[in-house]
Amino acid sequence: MHKVIYDTDPGVDDAMALLFLHRHPDIDLLGVTTVFGNASVETTTRNALFLKREWDIPCPVAKGASVTFDPSRHERAWPTWVHGVNGLGDIDVPETVDISPDPRPAYQFIIDTVRANPGGVTLVAVGRMTNLALALKHDPDIAKLVKDVVIMGGSFYVPGNVSPVAEANIHGDPEAADVVMTAAWKVVVVGLDVTAVTTMSRSYLGEMAKSGGKSVQLLNDLSQSYIDFYKHAVEDGMMVHDSCACVYVVAPELFETITGSVRVVCGGIADGQTIVKPDGKRFPPGDWDNLPSQIVCTGIQSEKVIDLIRDTILTA
Repeated sequence: MHKVIYDTDPGVDDAMALLFLHRHPDIDLLGVTTVFGNASVETTTRNALFLKREWDIPCPVAKGASVTFDPSRHERAWPTWVHGVNGLGDIDVPETVDISPDPRPAYQFIIDTVRANPGGVTLVAVGRMTNLALALKHDPDIAKLVKDVVIMGGSFYVPGNVSPVAEANIHGDPEAADVVMTAAWKVVVVGLDVTAVTTMSRSYLGEMAKSGGKSVQLLNDLSQSYIDFYKHAVEDGMMVHDSCACVYVVAPELFETITGSVRVVCGGIADGQTIVKPDGKRFPPGDWDNLPSQIVCTGIQSEKVIDLIRDTILTA
């Protein structure tokens, strides 16, 4: 079993990934930690609690960061044109949910859970990396106690999606992302190089909903406006960014990877750019030296990934 903490900012594709983690037989979902990004942290936490209730997910939800790791960064508007005003495609979601979050802040929940399961926890982070960076700030030694970190974020050999070089999760808190990439733990970066070519059509999701009951119908409903948003890039479908990172946890053989140290540009016109120095490539001394070698995904068997997502979600 893979013991997983899911760090997320629901978020439409976050919701699909959550249902995948909840239903995969090899995943032991220890907790959900929320972060600001697709909406405010108050909204993303409400959304996580709503999905926990609707999908009968037993693990706790801990509310996380509401501002960037460097609080002087200027916050941009929430991407309501992508995920809706309420973060879940503007389906009918109650203002409050009758479930209380864990009393600890997300970073402390991460620290406590990792220390209770030394060497056994995978952190799956599909939003801004702020909670992970805060956990490292408050308890640097957890880096050697985490099994691995799998993130959805970044772009290396393809364009970004919020600037020519930057992907949204990294661009939203570059300083936090750089802390996470350079820490002494194993990071797997599942970025736009693979997620932008992994799409699920409206009809494919609709067929899932027909046979998946109320839970999958909810997923289908909240995804409709997200699919509409992607009409500029996908023919009547959506990119399943966050689910790709979750699939890596259980089926890494479906991905092609390279290894190398990774840095994040903080500031300037390339703010949020992720850059890998591939292992074995020689350069003059620089800012990538003497850092951990991380794993960067560069290829994916998209159809097999989509089918695994379907098969897992339909496993009631």
